[in-house]
Amino acid sequence: MSRAATAKITTLDYRQETGPLRALLLDNDVSEIMANSWNEIFFERNGVIELAQNHFDSPTAFAQCIQSLCVFAGKEVNRRNPFLDARLPDGSRMNVVVPPVAFGGPVLTIRKAINSLMDYRALIERGALTDKAVYFLNKLVDARQNIVITGSSGSGKTTMLSVLTSFVDGAQRLIVVEDTTEVKIQVKNFVRMELPQAGMSDDQITMKDLLKNALRMRPDRLIVGECRGAETIDMILAMNTGHEGSMTTIHANSATDGLTRMESMVLHSGTQLPRALIQQNISTTIQYVMHTDLGPDGKRRLDEVLELRGWENGNYVTAPIFKWNPKDGLVSTGKIPQIAKEKPVPGIKFPERFFEPGVKVKFG
Repeated sequence: MSRAATAKITTLDYRQETGPLRALLLDNDVSEIMANSWNEIFFERNGVIELAQNHFDSPTAFAQCIQSLCVFAGKEVNRRNPFLDARLPDGSRMNVVVPPVAFGGPVLTIRKAINSLMDYRALIERGALTDKAVYFLNKLVDARQNIVITGSSGSGKTTMLSVLTSFVDGAQRLIVVEDTTEVKIQVKNFVRMELPQAGMSDDQITMKDLLKNALRMRPDRLIVGECRGAETIDMILAMNTGHEGSMTTIHANSATDGLTRMESMVLHSGTQLPRALIQQNISTTIQYVMHTDLGPDGKRRLDEVLELRGWENGNYVTAPIFKWNPKDGLVSTGKIPQIAKEKPVPGIKFPERFFEPGVKVKFG
């Protein structure tokens, strides 16, 4: 396809020829669209998955929609290349699987780009956060604590990371490294790097390569969209060598599971370090692990804020500072974190009795 033809296509609205998907693509409350087949379309609105009332007229119409989207993405999918992961013109992420891999016919998944920043106020209104938790998280960022956000797919890890970066001092320089651009950054002095999509680079560039280069760009903090493999050890080393206040996310089922996953990713990176030494490095580098969760009601929320206090006898020493429970929601546990007691950080102060469960605090 010529450059002129590509430019012409990208100026058009890719949603025009998407049939029953068009209304979902235009609905700002819909975050994800899952077309399991031509006559079965699900979507996620405000954290709840629903079955769409409309569907395509035929398998042919569905296939034509997929091919049209592929044109806008500048890619193609067929029996020889049955997988497609691409970005649409507005930044939405599209995944397509076709036969022979997709047994019952083509499957289309679109994770819509969030063009407006989901700030902490919106998350408080939705019940994902509380004023008191936001007050505490803001202090963690001010104190330049290294933070890992854990959670399953779609639990809100990236949204939470975006909120945390909004608390960063505007004078600091951020280097943001991502597989696919998603994190919303509000500070002015930041640089973003992203892995090239398949076919866009002759060389196989990895997240590890991007992270190594980021360290040469004079970052005050590193923001890694998600640690998935060999780059994890570089992230840990960076956090421990002058880049305090860095943040990343990890796919895990709990905060403590996230720590174990970090160990495994470092071990599989080819390092010769013994597991005990890796655990010690993690325990002295990461100060907090935040876990996001998708509740029984289908809504995303912050489930736990766990302080990592060290490593003893082969186990991590942790303390839950905030914890969600069905009765009260997200509340403080009564445990006082080190930045407020044992190892206070200059300039970081909390109101009296702040960490008592019944005490409420207004942020902002």
